[in-house]
This record gives sequence, structure tokens and C-alpha cells, in this order.
Amino acid sequence: RPRGHAAPRKPKNRIMIRSKTTFVLGHGAAAELHFPGPADTLERIAAALDFSRASANQMTRDTAAILRHVGKLAERTGRSEEHLYRAAQRIHQAAKVGRTIEGVIDQNDDDPLVEAFGKLALAVFTLQSEQRSSVRATPQHQGGLPLQTGDYWLLELGRLISAGLPRSQLERGLSDIAIVSFTYDRSVEHVLPYVLSTAYGMTLQEAQRMVAGKLKVFHPLGSVGRLPWQTGDGPDVEWGNEAAWNIAALSAHIRTAGQAMKDRAALGALRSAVAASSRIVFLGFDFAPAALDLMVDGSLSHNPELVIAAPGLVGANRAAAIRMLKRKTGVERDDRLIVGEGRCLDLLKDYTLLLES
Repeated sequence: RPRGHAAPRKPKNRIMIRSKTTFVLGHGAAAELHFPGPADTLERIAAALDFSRASANQMTRDTAAILRHVGKLAERTGRSEEHLYRAAQRIHQAAKVGRTIEGVIDQNDDDPLVEAFGKLALAVFTLQSEQRSSVRATPQHQGGLPLQTGDYWLLELGRLISAGLPRSQLERGLSDIAIVSFTYDRSVEHVLPYVLSTAYGMTLQEAQRMVAGKLKVFHPLGSVGRLPWQTGDGPDVEWGNEAAWNIAALSAHIRTAGQAMKDRAALGALRSAVAASSRIVFLGFDFAPAALDLMVDGSLSHNPELVIAAPGLVGANRAAAIRMLKRKTGVERDDRLIVGEGRCLDLLKDYTLLLES
């Protein structure tokens, strides 16, 4: 090297999320995108399955949407429509004392048609909820994002992933992130390619291929199907297409927690991703014991950092959730636990420096 010339500097690692991070999404996060919560969903399903009103020429739009698929469901189950209607009536009655449609399905596990009809209703209303949410099918203008005007945690997540991350390190950056969604919609998968396309000047198709190939997205309880560009063998459906012809097939990919626990391959992949993360960020998660059991099998030995936004949990429920999370993960140090006071959006904004560290 010539005298007086300093050695060339190595390029700094500019990846903004520098730690392996898992984001766990619950109904509280979905609510900020204007998706209905579990109680509202159960109430709406119960009302739609009141077929006595349909026979009295008082059929609601929701009832009509479900009835369109009963014939196909009868073919798939090999049972008569009359049997299916009896199962629907059972759901309608059980909903009076139930908390969620998943709970109603589990309570009536002696009748497989209750499960089939309950999942059909879930698929119909999930696609309707996608269509009515703040996430749009396509951007309102060229080069934009498929979001209504406003500020959302989903956009902030995209900023956290992409801001300051060189295009040459994008694949590595995506590989360090895992998304675990306990809702049936496909918000992250749908929106993130648009964010990457905008941030890096790549085509939407290039961004979709990168997300499909590098970002780990888990739906432990299933989803309402693949987006058409996603890889896999299951049925696909466009975002928010509530009139999809294959809803009966899509509904078969929704699972209860008990069914998810029996899928050893998927369960192992999920738990491995969580165990490999040095930081776990809970966004609107309700800390249901069955959901925690799916993610963590025994204590996590590496003492991960836990960051929580749970605006729906207050008082005794909040304290119980934190205590249960500590016990399940094995995290005992208070400096490894951060609980935000606001929305999921507020947490991602207020703790940007932490999440990038």
C-alpha cells in the first residue's frame, strides 16, 4: 500500500433489523387494519346461519353469501344439504354461549359437519373482511401502496424492513425475519411486495418472488388460501375476492389449534424459527395458551428479548398474560421484556431504535 494511504474501509453492515426477529400477529393487529375481532366474527356467523329467517324471505346478504357454497360443501363432505343445515343450526345455538367460532367448533367435535360448516363461514367472512379492510386489492394510483389513506403498523413494518437496507443485502435481511400470523387473512404477504417494489425500484413480480422465496410466513391456524402468486399446492384466491368459486376448498385449509398441533412438520418449522430468534415482537396477540403452545415447546434457552403491544389486554388479564409468557418462554430478566402502552403502530414507531439494534 502506498505510504500515507489508509487501508480501504470495509462497508458497514447497514441492515436495519440486525437481529433475527419474529413478529407474532394477533387479532389486535388485524383490528388496526379494520378487520373484525373474534367476538364480532362469531356474532356475524351466528346471525348468518339463522336459516329460519331465510325461509321467511328475510334473507340477509351474509346468509346468501354462505348458501351459495352449501352445494359444493355437500359434495366435498359426501353428506346431504339437510345434514349441513342441521350442523349450521347447531353452530347458531352454540354461539349464544361461545366466545369464538373456533371454540364452538372444538366444543362440537362429535359432529364433523359443524367443523366443515364453521370453516366455510370463516372463509367467506375472511374474504369479505379483506375486501372491507384498510388493505386494498391494488393501489389507488400507480406506484402507490394497496392501503387506504392513513398510517398503519403494516406500513411501519415495511419501513423497518427496508429503510437503510441495501438491495444487495435484501435477501439476507428477509431471511432474518419470520412472521407468525394467527389470523386467516394474508395482509403481510399482500402488502410487503408493494413496499419492496417501491423501495427498491424492482417490479412487483420480482418483489413477490423474493418474498415467496426468502420471508418465512407462518399461519399456524391456516389461512383463507394462497394469493395467486404464492408458491404451493393448495387452492389460491385473489385478495378480498368474496365471490370466489372455490371457497369450499379454501375453507379446508383453516385449522383448529388441535389440528395444527398434529402437523409435526409445520409445527417443527414454526418452533425452530421462534427458537432461532433473539427478539420476538408480539403485535396484538391475545396470549391464548393454545397459541403459545404451538410456538414454544418448553422454555427457550437463549433468553430472547420480548417486545409486546397488546392494547386489548388490561388489568388482571394483562398481568396474567405477561406472567404466562415469562413462564412459557423461560425469560426471567425484566430487562428482556418491554411492554408498550399503545397500539401496534405506536410500538413499532416508539421502539424503532430498539428493533433496529
